[in-house]
Amino acid sequence: MPDLRALPVRSSRLVDLNRLSVRISSNLEHFDAYSYFSRFSPGSAQSPPPDYEIHCVDLDRDAFDVDDLIARSDRSLRAKRFRSGYYLNHIFGDPAHLITEGHRLYVFGRRLERTVWPYFVKRILTDFSVDHGYLHLKAGGFTFDDGGATLLVGPNGGGKTVFLTQACLDGARFLTNTHVLVRDGEAFAVPSAVRVRRAPHLADLIDSHRLTPHLESGDYVAAPELLFPGTPADSGRVRNIVITDHNPDGHRGFERISSGQAELFLDQFALAVTNYGLKDDLLAHHGGDFEKFTDALRTMKRRLTELTAGARCYRANVDMLDPARRTEVLTELAGATTGPHR
Repeated sequence: MPDLRALPVRSSRLVDLNRLSVRISSNLEHFDAYSYFSRFSPGSAQSPPPDYEIHCVDLDRDAFDVDDLIARSDRSLRAKRFRSGYYLNHIFGDPAHLITEGHRLYVFGRRLERTVWPYFVKRILTDFSVDHGYLHLKAGGFTFDDGGATLLVGPNGGGKTVFLTQACLDGARFLTNTHVLVRDGEAFAVPSAVRVRRAPHLADLIDSHRLTPHLESGDYVAAPELLFPGTPADSGRVRNIVITDHNPDGHRGFERISSGQAELFLDQFALAVTNYGLKDDLLAHHGGDFEKFTDALRTMKRRLTELTAGARCYRANVDMLDPARRTEVLTELAGATTGPHR
């Protein structure tokens, strides 16, 4: 059996995710998974231990007995899927072996950068949120000068990235790109790289900084500081929730919707457990305890209700590349709150 406390480590980074920290280690000198994060801590003997650790062991670099790994692996549904090469949602790869020891996560396989951002970060954020009173959402976001935050949610291809980019290039302050933790109406950023495409205006940036290719072919990852002026915000009081639904052939407009409509949509497209298919992981986090699992789900639903009830909620099918329309939308979002629309 491998000694998990004596694994080969040739690179390691302490990732700062704002409300928590994660130590990522690899037996590779160069590990592409680090490129998906935008904030790191130096770490020292006096630093507190990280909240979580992820240890990635590439089996092409160091050999381990596969039978031993199978015997040591978790007995969870996720571990079974890892062994079949299915990590999460549409992310597949070589068979991998998942071992969990409390807040230490070990994975043995190949091209393990395909597990860190696509799976481990999502699982850790959800576990942390449940344990510390946050709501984990898939959402982008930005803030205004007064600290009011706007969260952006929507289906894939719905225009979240374009909306976020244009808002930040027009004076808003970048908050978060993909994940947000919410507690008592305050949205906390999860610092990460931004996915960019090789558009003509980004070609020089991609080449000069030698950006790492994204898992999805043709895209790259870049720190938000390379893309937007100013320093990203760490948090903001949630003022607006915008459901981006860009469809040139559909009903155009920027309109208020009820908090109930927003809650129903966020339950399916923003709540991390639902959106990322983490229900089995959440059940495993609670040791298979039915009462704790259902209590956690009930608390998530309550927090989602409170969030949407306390914010102004909008549906947006607008062209944010149109300067006049963009100014109109951002002026509305920056305005003093008038309370949620029932």
